[in-house]
Order: sequence, then structure tokens, then C-alpha cells
Amino acid sequence: MQKIEPKAAALAERYGSDAIPAAGPWNEVVASLLTHRSVRGYVPTPVPKGTLETMIAAAQSAATSSNLQTWSVVAVNDPATRAEFAKIANNQQHIVECPVFLAFCADISRNERMAAVEGTKLEALPYVETFLVAAIDAALAAQNAVVAAESLGLSTVYIGAMRNNVQRVAELLALPPGVVCVFGLCVGYPKPGAESSVKPRLAQPAILFHERYDASRDEAHRKAYDAALSRYSKAHEMSQYTWTERVLNRMGPIKSMSGRDKLKAALQALGFRLD
Repeated sequence: MQKIEPKAAALAERYGSDAIPAAGPWNEVVASLLTHRSVRGYVPTPVPKGTLETMIAAAQSAATSSNLQTWSVVAVNDPATRAEFAKIANNQQHIVECPVFLAFCADISRNERMAAVEGTKLEALPYVETFLVAAIDAALAAQNAVVAAESLGLSTVYIGAMRNNVQRVAELLALPPGVVCVFGLCVGYPKPGAESSVKPRLAQPAILFHERYDASRDEAHRKAYDAALSRYSKAHEMSQYTWTERVLNRMGPIKSMSGRDKLKAALQALGFRLD
């Protein structure tokens, strides 16, 4: 039997055997990134002492726009708070189960407090660009934390549904004006059976363009990916679905947003003017 090289096997698992991209340089970091999968079930085993601090050191090593560092993170252990977060997030019980739960926040309040102490005004604060910078800062930091956690043998899953009710989340976390939780992160060791196989992604030519954006082969890429995801969902998930069905169900009816269609007004109430 022909032996498959580890990088070829990893690429085949991520893209499917019919859409493997050219395999270039490879190392353990790349291999770890390609094996990422979301885990939605955790055992109560605590993580090793100092793991949180290591993750945050990795997070703070991510790029941050102009070194503004417009993000913060709240580690939440209180069972009652986590239970309410789970309800806000459409009853995602892994929020309650995981040994580490982190609320990543876009945070312009720290810099605003600095300006107040210095007796000046930050005229750029009220603008959409500043909120976008803060949200991107938080995402970049969190992804570094995820890579660090997974390199240590832990599993993770992001909780975007924290945005279902950002005002209530802000109350529970005692966030000052100018701070909003943009997503949560579960970290821990997976329950047996909770760690699924690597989920396939769109073929690289569907998202990687050279010099100019090119949507001319959208349909061909979509049909191929529909077939791949249908096979995956049939084998690993409770219901069989295609990518097309997933997108239409998730982005079609407004009810699928679970209240996030009112996010702009909620952000403004939390101190983000979004001019």
C-alpha cells in the first residue's frame, strides 16, 4: 500500500482528494493549523496551571493596528454567568462545560480613559473605522490564543452568539461604555466523540485570486463543495446538508440572526457612535 505523506494527507482532509492544492513548505505549525476543528463538548478536567496566561501572551503577540491594543478579554468562571451566556447563545451547553471560557471584547474605553487623564479628546473614537479596528484587534488576538491552545493539546470553539444580546452580556461582565463582547471562546479537553473530523473547505481557487477578483467559476466551485460537504455532513453530523443549504438557511431569514439585526442600535447604546 502506498504511504501518503503527512502534508498530502492533511491537505486532502481539509479540501478533499479532488481539490488538493500544491503542497509547499511544511512544518508542525502548518500541520497543526490544518487539523483545526471546532469542539462542542468538554470534560471538566482543568487545564494546566498557567495555560490561560500562556494563551494571553500569545494573544498579545498578535498584530494590533498602530499598537492601539483596542481589545480586552474577560475570563469567566462563575457558573451562573456562564449559564446565562449559554441561554443567550441559544443553549450552547459547552459554554457551561468547558474549563476555560473567555469573552473577547472590542475595547476603546482604555484609550478614552487615557485621553481624559491627559486632558485631550480622541476625535477618531466615534467612527465606524475605530470600532472595526477594535473588533479586528480582538479577532487577531483570539486566533493567536486558539493556535497556542491547540498546540498544547487543547480544543476550542468560538461563540459568535454572544452578540445575540450584547447589552445583557455587557451587564453581566460589568463592561464600561466603549467595550463590547464580540465573541466568546471555549477552551478545554473534548468529550469522547465530541472531536469530529476536519471539516472540508471551499477549494482554494474559489477564494484565492491573482491580480483581479474572478467569480467566473463560482458555480463549478459551489457544486463541487456542496458535494464534499454533503458527504461530510452525512458521515459526521446529525443531518445531511450542502453548503448552499447552510448559507441560505443561515443568511436567508432575518430570524436566523437571533436578534443581531439590531446590533447597530445595541452598539450605540454601549457607547459606540459608529459615525
